[in-house]
Parts: sequence; C-alpha cells; structure tokens
Amino acid sequence: MTKDTTTEQRKNPFFLPYDTPHETVPFTDILLEDYEEAFMEGIRRDNEEIEKTINDPAEPTFENTIVRTDYEKGDNYYDLLNRVSTVFSNMLSAETTDELDELAQKMSPILTKHANDVSLNPKLFERVKYVYEHHGDLTPEEQMLLQNCYDGFVRSGALLDEAGKERLRQLTEEASLLSLKFSQNLLKENKAFELHITDEEDLDGLPETAREAAAQTARERQKEGWVFTLDHPSYSPFMTYSTRRELRRQLYMAKNTECTHDNSENNLEICKRLINLRRELAQLLGYETYADYVMVHRMAGSADNVYKLFHELIDAYKPTAIEEVHEVEEMAMKAEKDSITKLEPWDFSFYSHKLQMERYNIDSEMLRPYFQLDKVINGVFGLANRLYGITFKENIQIPVYHPDVKAFEVFDRDGSYLAVFYADFHPRKGKQGGAWMTEFQGQWIEKEHRMPNGELRKEKNVRPHVSVVMNLTKPTDEKPALLTLGEVETFLHEFGHSLHGMFANTRFESLSGTSVWWDFVELPSQFMENYAVERDFLRTFAFHYQTGEPMPDELIERIIHSRNFMVAYACLRQVSFGLLDMAYYTKRDEFTDDIISFEKEAWKEAIVLPQLKDTCMTVQFSHIMAGGYAAGYYSYKWAEVLDADAFSVFKREGIFNQQTAQRFRDCILSRGGTEHPMTLYKRFRGGEPTIDALLERNGIKKDRS
Repeated sequence: MTKDTTTEQRKNPFFLPYDTPHETVPFTDILLEDYEEAFMEGIRRDNEEIEKTINDPAEPTFENTIVRTDYEKGDNYYDLLNRVSTVFSNMLSAETTDELDELAQKMSPILTKHANDVSLNPKLFERVKYVYEHHGDLTPEEQMLLQNCYDGFVRSGALLDEAGKERLRQLTEEASLLSLKFSQNLLKENKAFELHITDEEDLDGLPETAREAAAQTARERQKEGWVFTLDHPSYSPFMTYSTRRELRRQLYMAKNTECTHDNSENNLEICKRLINLRRELAQLLGYETYADYVMVHRMAGSADNVYKLFHELIDAYKPTAIEEVHEVEEMAMKAEKDSITKLEPWDFSFYSHKLQMERYNIDSEMLRPYFQLDKVINGVFGLANRLYGITFKENIQIPVYHPDVKAFEVFDRDGSYLAVFYADFHPRKGKQGGAWMTEFQGQWIEKEHRMPNGELRKEKNVRPHVSVVMNLTKPTDEKPALLTLGEVETFLHEFGHSLHGMFANTRFESLSGTSVWWDFVELPSQFMENYAVERDFLRTFAFHYQTGEPMPDELIERIIHSRNFMVAYACLRQVSFGLLDMAYYTKRDEFTDDIISFEKEAWKEAIVLPQLKDTCMTVQFSHIMAGGYAAGYYSYKWAEVLDADAFSVFKREGIFNQQTAQRFRDCILSRGGTEHPMTLYKRFRGGEPTIDALLERNGIKKDRS
C-alpha cells in the first residue's frame, strides 16, 4: 500500500476506473497520500450533487430526490467518497499503520462534518419530506428506501432548531473521534503485551501446536524461546492447557485489564464520555434513552422486550450454568487436593477442559489434525455448492492488500459471475483482533447512463466484493494451519455473513446484503455455525493432514455428544454482555459512575464465576463502544433464537435440501433490508420463531416430537 513512483503523470487510482478483474480495488497502486486527496474530492463531488438536487426546478419525486440522495451510481460512474471510505476503513481494521491512524484522526471530524452537512441541509430535507408526504405507488423496496431516507434525516436532526443542530454536530464529531481513539488504544494495548518464556519447563501441558506457534512468534520478534500474545490463537490454548497457574494468571490479567492502565491507552474516560454523548444525542432527538433511539429500527422493538428475552434465558439456563461451574470446581479440588482453595477465572478453561476430557474424551487438539485450513476452505465452499450450487475459483490476478489474503471469483449455479470473495485468515501486526465480514463493493442495479467518456452503459447488476477477516491459527515451519473446531465455527459464521452479501439482489446498495436491522444481521451467520457439528458435513473435509484418513466415526460421535458441554455457562456469558450493554444505554441521567464497579453490578444477574475487582470488559468491548452494536449486543442471542428455529426446518427437510436452501436464499439472503425482517423470516418459515428450538438444541428442553 506504499508503492514508490517516479512518474510525474501518475493519477490517483481512486479517480480512475479500476483496470482490474471485476473492477476490484487496485491495492498495490494506492499510496498513503491518495486517501486524503480522494476524500476531499469525494466531499466536493457530494456537495456538487446535492446542489444539483436541491436546485432541480422539477417537482420532487422518488427518482429525482430519494434515489439521488441515496447516491445511486449515476453521472459520476461511481460514488467517490464511498469508494475511498470503504477501502480506508477496511485497512484501518485489517492492515493499519501509524500513518493511517494519524490520517484517520485528521479525517474523522472532516467526514463527520460532511455527513452532518448533508443530513442537516434544510433544502434537501424539504425535498425528501415532500416526497415522503406525496409519493405515489412504490414497490416494497422503494417504500423501504423512502422510509429509511426520511427516518435517516429525522434521526440525524433535520427537525431540530439551529441550536439543536449545532449541538448535534458537536456530539457526533466528538463521538466519532472517541470511537476511533477507543479502537486505536485497544489495538496498541493488545499488540504491546507478550508473555516471553525461556524455560522449557514453563511450557508444561501445552500441546505441540501451541509450542510451535509460540516459537515461531519468538523468531519473528528475534527472541529466544517462546512468545505468547493476547491474540486468540495464542491466548486460548495457553489458558486451556498450561499447568503453570501463575503464568495463566499473568496472561488472564493482561487480557482482562487492557486499556485500564495509567497510560495513554486508557479507555475508561473515553467509555464514560461515549455513553454520555449517545445519551445526550438521543435526548436531543426526543428519546428518553439511547436504547429507545436505537430500538425504533430493531426487531425487538423496545428495551423491555430485550430484557424479557434475557430473563427468559436466565431462568432457563442459570440453574444448569451453576451446576456446570460447580462440576468444574469439583474437578479442580479433586485434581489439586489442598493446593487450590478457590476456583479463579484463570482456572476455568484449564479445569473445564479436564472435565471435558474425563466426560467425553475430546478436546480441540484431538481435532486439529483433521481441520487443515485448506481442507476446511474446501469444505465450507463445498457446503455452499451443495446448498446453493455456487462455486469458488481462486484468481491470483485480483490484487490483495496483504500476501495472507486470498481472492476468489464466485460463480452461480448457472455459471454466471456472482461475486468476488476475499479471505484474510491470520493475525498479524496492524490487524484488529476478532473476526468480521465487510465489503469493498456492495451490490446494486445500475441504471442506464452515459459514462464520462461518452459511452452509454446499459442497466447492469453490479455484483459485490465481499471480504471475511479472521484471526485463525497460523501455519508454522513444521505444520500447515490446523484449526480448532471453534475456529471452524468462526469461519462458518463469517462465511454466513458473506453469503448474505454475495447473494444480494436488490436495486439499491443501501438495502442490499447485510444492510438489515442489527438484530437480524446475525441470522445468516449463526445459521451456518449449525453445520460445524453435523456428521455429514464433517465427512466432506475432515481428513488427517498427514495420513489423509477421514475423521473416525467414533470421534465425530464424541463431537456430537459433547456439543452442549458448558452450553449454559456460554449462554449466560453472552447474556451478561448484553445486560452490560443495555445498562449503559438505558441511562436517563448523566453517567458519572466508576466504570469498573458499574460493570460488575450491571451484569451480576448472569454472572456465575467470581469477579475480580481490577478486571474490566467495557474498555475493550469494541462492539458497543466503536462497532455499531451500542444497545444492540443482545442481537446475538436474539438471532440465535432465529437461527435455531430456521435450522430446525433444515433438520426436518434435510440439512442439504436444495429446495429449502433456495427458499432461504430467496426469502432472506438475497432480499437484504428491502422489507421488515419479520416479514422476510415468516415468508421462509411460515410463521414467527419461538425459543423452543434453541432450548431443545442446547438440551435445556427435550424435543417432544
């Protein structure tokens, strides 16, 4: 991304048609300075287009106002600001540098100001409002776009007086900067820590894969011995297998006190301020709380309904979760006799693993040899082919932003081009932790228009460029990348999001793919996770990386029988995060509490392990502070009800049933946000979902059929 050039005639690649396969982003041609130039020109073009719209003498209509306001690609042949913003934001997450971070700090207030200038433009809103009140017959998709457009202006302050608009500008600009700072602090804290081990005895209990990975990390950092980090593929095996309790404690405390230290990366005051900024913004717009503001466009509808779901789950799962923790405590006391008097959080993974081995004789290391990444990729792609008939073909001519990234062309059942799919698998410096799906280009129907060179472009279904970014186990000098079952589930989850994007088939980009309400967006992703423990799916790709032998039936049986191990504890962990989120964003008054103590009180109803006074989740809770899930983290549990209910249809009709899969594609995956999500779901399911399928899947409630 920093390519030298001596050519005086060089043009900014963002300003040119991409001369690449499927007009994919030419990453290797982009220089650091190209971003700011493209941002500023994109803002200028936006302003020019807005002036054309508000000065149009014709009566405002859906086509000359709403479609233009939605930035349907037209005379400029692409939306420049969207083009550069998409690449820039993705690079900040997947491949950032200090220079990019500095530019992000510079551009954040400029971009937020521009967004406010658009949404607070009274003449533009006047036209939108006129169409909203006088529109004729519209398709359901057009009605949704109109509603979203009008609501977007109103929820961005279009009805406020001048003093209110000015205050909204201040709130949004400050929140944008603080969200960015939150993420930058978390990345720096995460990458700054390492557990450096030089005594081989301190590796006791660790499997060979963890040792080899740590040795490779040490070599990469030009150090002797072994280095463990806070990245999940390094952190999780250490906490699960290491017999060195003190080292587990060190690693756990490093992870769970990130961004609480007395340094420039402390996020405590940033979180307080973000909570208050969002509360004030909501109240400025006429809502009592930020959660009330958010719930207008959510399936849940209200905070009360979210709490109702949480309490149903707590009532159903907590007795089992308490039993699960008690069994782990008994295992610890039995194993250590008098050397442990109290189970600490850094003991839980270690002893729950021992309990799992005793009960089911299975763990992730037994499965790793059968989950070679290349084979898993083939298995996941094969599943998509079996369900939907689509195929994937790697194309090394498509530029990528890092050598780790693979780019694939995706073709539909009839052989027609469907999408570009990028996959970025492994952790590295400059890459945020976690896993996510994003897009470099959305899908939309391009209407006939004339290009700048005079060429008349016919109507075209512009296909998406979808990317999944993960932090899976890396290959070592000794072994290929061998995944855990949990990592296979992560891949399936993000791949489910990508199918939502790749199957998009809507007129408007702002309604396509994953552009749906937050508590619906996780349905396609969590739905795909169900396949991870399906015998017939595992048999398609789970072969030993050395011998080529398929995973034995007896091992698959153990996977199936152990699928609900600690399921209640895991459920309450997710509920606790949701309770914390809602506690912050249902505040009616200024938040002045101590973050750490507030956190421990907010989620205590769902906590079944002892809490430590210095640990803090909030300061590293990117979802609700910087990731768009504020007052929305409950979406994972909400969507889990949907995914269990939806998969029960496949279980009944056949997990590879192509007619069922086509119905799922037609009713949900291809429709994006063109209609109310419950309308889409009921069209597939034939009725509303219930919690029963989830309880039955988790063994909390027995199947009565």
